[in-house]
Amino acid sequence: MHPKQKRSDTSAEAHPNPSVNWSQQLLKILRLPNIMYEDVPNKPLDYYTCPFRKSKIEKFLGHDNRATYFTNVQRSRILYEILSTAVFGKKKKGEVGVDRLVEEGVFSAAFPLHDGPYEIKNRSDLKDTSKLNARQVLYEYWARWGKWYKYQPLDHIREYFGEKIAIYFAWLGFYTGWLLPAAIVGLLVFMYGVFTIHKSQPAIEVCDSQGQFSMCPLCDENIGCKFWDLSDVCGYARLAYLFDHPGTVFYAVFVSFWAVTFLEYWKRKSASLSHHWDCMGFKEEEERPRPEFAARAPFLEKNPVTGIREPSFPSSLRTKRIAAGIGIIFLMMSLVIIFILAVIIYRVLVSIPLFQNATFRSQAQAIANVTGAVVNLILIMAMSRVYEKLAYRLTTWEMHRTQTEFDDNLTFKVFIFQFVNFYSSIFYIAFFKGRFVGYPGNYSHILRLRNEDCSAGGCLIELAQQLAVIMIGKQIINNAQEIIVPKLKAWWMNKRVKITKKHKSRWQEDFQLITNEGLFQEYLEMVLQFGFITIFVAAFPLAPLFALLNNWVEIRLDAQKFVCETRRTVAERAENIGIWCKILHMLAHLAVISNGFLIAFTSEFLPKLMYQYEYDWELRGYINFTLAHSPNGTLSQPCRYRGFRDEFGNHTPFFWRLLAVRFAFVIIFEHVVFGICRLIDILVPDIPESLELKIKRERYLAKQALQESDNILKVAAFKGETDDDEGTIPNGRMALDLTSDLGGHSSHDDTLATPISVVVHSELEEAGPSKPKSNEKANKPVT
Repeated sequence: MHPKQKRSDTSAEAHPNPSVNWSQQLLKILRLPNIMYEDVPNKPLDYYTCPFRKSKIEKFLGHDNRATYFTNVQRSRILYEILSTAVFGKKKKGEVGVDRLVEEGVFSAAFPLHDGPYEIKNRSDLKDTSKLNARQVLYEYWARWGKWYKYQPLDHIREYFGEKIAIYFAWLGFYTGWLLPAAIVGLLVFMYGVFTIHKSQPAIEVCDSQGQFSMCPLCDENIGCKFWDLSDVCGYARLAYLFDHPGTVFYAVFVSFWAVTFLEYWKRKSASLSHHWDCMGFKEEEERPRPEFAARAPFLEKNPVTGIREPSFPSSLRTKRIAAGIGIIFLMMSLVIIFILAVIIYRVLVSIPLFQNATFRSQAQAIANVTGAVVNLILIMAMSRVYEKLAYRLTTWEMHRTQTEFDDNLTFKVFIFQFVNFYSSIFYIAFFKGRFVGYPGNYSHILRLRNEDCSAGGCLIELAQQLAVIMIGKQIINNAQEIIVPKLKAWWMNKRVKITKKHKSRWQEDFQLITNEGLFQEYLEMVLQFGFITIFVAAFPLAPLFALLNNWVEIRLDAQKFVCETRRTVAERAENIGIWCKILHMLAHLAVISNGFLIAFTSEFLPKLMYQYEYDWELRGYINFTLAHSPNGTLSQPCRYRGFRDEFGNHTPFFWRLLAVRFAFVIIFEHVVFGICRLIDILVPDIPESLELKIKRERYLAKQALQESDNILKVAAFKGETDDDEGTIPNGRMALDLTSDLGGHSSHDDTLATPISVVVHSELEEAGPSKPKSNEKANKPVT
């Protein structure tokens, strides 16, 4: 698209302005200074847009200057289109496009050049920002660590890298901003536990028991495990209260609503940005075959859309390969389960000598759990790297025709595996550990080792430990990789290339940068993090806080990577974040179910509540009530163990009542939360009503703007009749003024007096020799 008329300041209220953040508006209402706002220079001008027609080119602003008619991003996109469709050999063999030549080693690389260096050698240039290139502006006002608390210049990012990369940073910034209230509430919930820990009656009873409860050995008595006193785990019982108190129930409900509301408001933000960037309704009408597909496809068939014969692959054979790939995915998932069993056995083997030692007996389970979580994290990260390479090879082998099909299938494979890889051990502790232990005289065994039980503080504290180690450890490892790996790759690239010229050209400078690997890993990392902070938040209220701290670092790491360390990529258009939005919705719904079961079956919330209702509201005697007596003759001496069982090992009536209450709680919890979430979905439309109206109005006026001049004058004259103060120009003629009707945001440059522009979409059939694809939007002004 290209500008027709520049939006005036008087129209700022008529169109939602994506550059204005909710926090900026809130601070303005409260009349508080906003340290996050910064006026970034050389902001791209804001234009109205409409579909481009070459026959109407004289109506577009800038049509008289061929050198500046297209922006650098549009030029690189058009040039890439030409290079990608150029035939260099036999077309029937798929010998088409520069990507194929790069793959075959004819060329080393093909990429658009950066606009210049990112360093500003002369700091005095900051006084005259017109001397800065776009890359320097992005580095100085966005990618530097000193700008970690500033708003992101999304329009500048879009102008330099294209909409696909800009929409990623817009989503990452929006997500990080929404993490702030979740982190604050989570911290308050945790602090509530800290300030009320001394009032926890169960913890007090554990600490004051002193010889009152002789506990059964935590492993088989015949291998040397000893009886122990309940007061030995006093500190552990107090620590468990921090993650298992009534506040965690409230927080689980809060985060469920937060996740759904965040996604609904992201839809609104995404719609606003896509309209602002002229990507609303954008899709690839007809993608070319991938170069790898074209090189390996054995047949030629006529494309039903274009009518051109192009490489093809039998769909029946592709289906068989996809089925085989799914089998390999299940095989890898089975390997993950095997590693989980290995970690379980590791914890049991490590805890046995610790139980035998009187010094470490009270910390035995804590030591085994933490070290087991570290071992599990190492296995998870190793499996993750191996599988991602395997998934890429599998998806390539499946012979998907277009890049979109390839990306969607790769995303599905990797996410499904990573979901199992990262979350399976956490799901085990949350819902299975301690459920199948048995009781003295009738213990369950695995590989001749007794099944592990939850600690005296319950499984929720162990879940919090596991979640903290995996989530925080993963973030530290990923950030370290993003800092170290690019530098190592850049060092190796410089060593391999060996360009020794003192004054290197732009292409030589860029060729020494590392290849940009796209956004797949960035999205995957953030989506997995979203799962950690929503699905298991009932066990770890501090998860959103650690996610917030990580994301502040992540934004600058990614910004530096794109601006300073990697080659510039061909700008791609995108309306939203694609398939990742559906995955986020799936995780948000799974979080409601998971948190309901966590509260009902893993935490002590319902058992305590029932005990309060049936026996004592102050929870006096609760610990004694939850400890069963070992059946006579099963061990060398009488002892106590956790469980609602009688002296014969049978479940008590309280156990069955509690089980019914637990299932009832899950059903009520999920119906209430899902019902309110559905209400939020209805009350928060995906597209703001005002924006929807402006879109319709803009399309109508853009259509009018491309009519013959007499029709334009009629519209302008009608406008002049309805508003005598607008629509006149110095020479006395009437001009079509779209600003008051369409609205929009200010260009933030009051000194510019150029006419309002409407950005116009360029059609492949009419664009001439240097034309973009039929779905490209060539931004061109209409006068």
